[in-house]
Amino acid sequence: MSEPQFDRRMLEALICPKTHARLSYDAAAQELISKSANLAFPIRNGIPVMLIDEARALE
Repeated sequence: MSEPQFDRRMLEALICPKTHARLSYDAAAQELISKSANLAFPIRNGIPVMLIDEARALE
């Protein structure tokens, strides 16, 4: 059984909760990337976790 896939149409509605900028989708890492905030938000079971405390800082 595979993990549910992220619906790319959600990218049109989601924005970074910190900067309100657009996000990009990293399918390999299952993350939404906010280049403006330098954060990666995880996608768990096909659902984006848009909490700043749950985001990973990008290098």
